[in-house]
Amino acid sequence: MSLSKWGVVAAVSLLSMTSVAHAEDELKYGSDITVNTAKIIAAAALKACTDHNWPMAIAVTDTHGALVYYEKMDDTELGSAQAAQEKAAAAALYKRPTRAFFDVTAKAGPFMLTMPGVLAAPGAWPVVKDGKIIGALAASGGTGDQDDICAKAGLAAM
Repeated sequence: MSLSKWGVVAAVSLLSMTSVAHAEDELKYGSDITVNTAKIIAAAALKACTDHNWPMAIAVTDTHGALVYYEKMDDTELGSAQAAQEKAAAAALYKRPTRAFFDVTAKAGPFMLTMPGVLAAPGAWPVVKDGKIIGALAASGGTGDQDDICAKAGLAAM
């Protein structure tokens, strides 16, 4: 398949990810995450990062993608600070883990195609309470799988 055909495939795939916006089983937004809850899940994520000796940045956003809580471990690469915030915002705004975007763009060949406000990298997940999205949590600083492990550890604290 040519490069331009991969671009079309990726674009259609990304657009279809957002076209299910009114599906019956889609999670709805709830009240925004509190600072206290954000600190609890961030602490659990940071513990997992520390246990594995993976320097990471952790960001928690509200349902609108606005930063609620942030923490960066010593020796975390500086770009990960911004990446964590961007990934968390994307997970909240698009109601899905950022790995979903990564998986689609990985099939697009040698270039990256994305949507506004999306950093197509694993490690961010919507935070769900009582069946509703209240924000999002992201980890950044390791591989995509390492970022996911730390973020999921934070979610497990809910």
